[in-house]
Amino acid sequence: MTDNKSFIKNYILPKVKKPITYQGNEVNAVHKDLNQVSVRFAFAFPDIYEIGMSHLGMKILYSLINSVPDYYCERVFAPWIDMESLLRKNKIPLYALETMDSLREFDFIGFTLQYEMAYTNVLNMLDLAHIPVLANERSDRDPIVIGGGPCVCNPEPLASFFDCFVIGEGEEVLMQLLDDYKKAKKNSNHFSKTDWLLHIAQTYEGVYVPAFYTPEYDQDGKIANFIPKVPGIPAKIKKQFIKDLNHVYYPTKLVMPYHESVQDRIPYEIFRGCGRGCRFCQAGMIYRPIRDKSVDCIDQGIQKLLKNTGYDEITLLSLSTSDYPNIEGLAETLIQKYQNDHITVSLPSLRLDSVSVDVVEKLQRARKTGLTFAPEAGTQRLRDVINKNITEENLMQTASNFFERGWHRIKLYFMLGLPSETEEDIEGIAKLAESVSARYEQMDHPKGQHCQITVSTSGFVPKPFTPFQWFGQNTISQFEDKQSILKNRIKNRNIRYNWSEPILSFYEAVLARGDRRLGKVILLAWQAGCKFDSWHECFKQDKWEAAFEDAHLDPAFYANRHRETSEIFPWDFIDMGVTKSFLIKDLKRAQKAAVSPYCRTGCAGCGIMQFDPSWRCHP
Repeated sequence: MTDNKSFIKNYILPKVKKPITYQGNEVNAVHKDLNQVSVRFAFAFPDIYEIGMSHLGMKILYSLINSVPDYYCERVFAPWIDMESLLRKNKIPLYALETMDSLREFDFIGFTLQYEMAYTNVLNMLDLAHIPVLANERSDRDPIVIGGGPCVCNPEPLASFFDCFVIGEGEEVLMQLLDDYKKAKKNSNHFSKTDWLLHIAQTYEGVYVPAFYTPEYDQDGKIANFIPKVPGIPAKIKKQFIKDLNHVYYPTKLVMPYHESVQDRIPYEIFRGCGRGCRFCQAGMIYRPIRDKSVDCIDQGIQKLLKNTGYDEITLLSLSTSDYPNIEGLAETLIQKYQNDHITVSLPSLRLDSVSVDVVEKLQRARKTGLTFAPEAGTQRLRDVINKNITEENLMQTASNFFERGWHRIKLYFMLGLPSETEEDIEGIAKLAESVSARYEQMDHPKGQHCQITVSTSGFVPKPFTPFQWFGQNTISQFEDKQSILKNRIKNRNIRYNWSEPILSFYEAVLARGDRRLGKVILLAWQAGCKFDSWHECFKQDKWEAAFEDAHLDPAFYANRHRETSEIFPWDFIDMGVTKSFLIKDLKRAQKAAVSPYCRTGCAGCGIMQFDPSWRCHP
């Protein structure tokens, strides 16, 4: 590979648009002596460097694995089209950034699966590394391909390509697997991948090895059964979750990207989980229970990261940051400590009913950036159906509070195609935005300055492990009709309307709700040239349609079909803690536009405490 490294640096990188993203010598990147390393792990992000370098999970696991002296984790991202073309033309395998060694030289390739539309990039990266994309065509000498992340709550569409998956939060179980692998490799002259995969499937909770399970289908195409093929492996895979966030590993250093990334600042996680129970939100269900970090833990962690990185901006991360129980105290602590150092703190994911204008004003003292809120639906009826638990008055009052303090730009996010949606609900989006604009005009504001409101809509995608998982998605033409209604309805010059492409929402739903047979479609689509499907300019609708036709499958069967509560889902063999009986109960509440309680103030009985009897949501 030495010759390849020199060739890459001298002849490949000068010809690509962003050579700096393929070199990996950033500040805080880890370099180890390979003679002192016993396990090599390539953390693979199936999208470009600028996006992957913002991913918190990669930052945590990269640092955690490298904290063990003889384990070495490196990074690899999907090369952009210009780089891929040169790698293929010169027959150079895809390499990891730190050593520029081929991925074939690693023990593990660990993909984080954040978005279904990146699936073809997984195949493309394996192929670029000269590794067979199908798991059953790989030998004991090939790396073990392991997957994790939110998409693996339904791993079946990718079952043909992965050796195993880790279901749930990976910090603890992944390290157990690496320890076990190290021991197995040391104790065996002829390491058998199949034997080791069977061993971990029988030994560790949260590990799913798809080759040891088989689905059976009815004549109508629905799943009839899902069966373990070998003895001693669980019929149900239990997700893993970290119970004590104050003591779980968190990095004290971050790799500093040379090239600007999407989130180029310190991300500090202040709690995990969300108890709001929005019925469309997969993350709100699969990351339960809620677990907070203490203010002291957050403060100390941020101190170390500021010292080791030189960043001047911090983002406090969670699924709903303003729901942190002591957000005002935390913000005050950080402001007092860092205001003289010109370090800014930002709060993403704010809720209309819990955001404090005082806190935001203190944090944005130097510069008032725009505000972003997500009412999700335009009428109170539909907000109750989705259990958003906010009112129009919440929005008006919050907007008024911020207008009084000098803000005048607001972004409002909504979804189209929600269950039971009517034309009145769509028009309600326009009315809500107009009401916000009118409220601004009624208040004192600088002469000639108008409120700037951006309304954005995306297509609702029914995801596994949500109360809406049984709903069929709107068709593409239905989405387009609804977008047209809203476009025609918005006349106010202070309101701008953005919308997402329905075709991407459609294929996202197909892959999110798909079964193992979709593996053939993904393979055919990738062989036809599909990759970077989440990038509008790269998405090839005709290739995907041809792949479905060649595989004799109908994408509408997966995306648009309503499902009975008795139907077996492809993901029913996974236990994410929230029970199916709870989801059905919550679905029935939705059909009556009845809301469920917020976890921090009441218990809806989602099942997470039964999932782990040692856990108490409300000690």
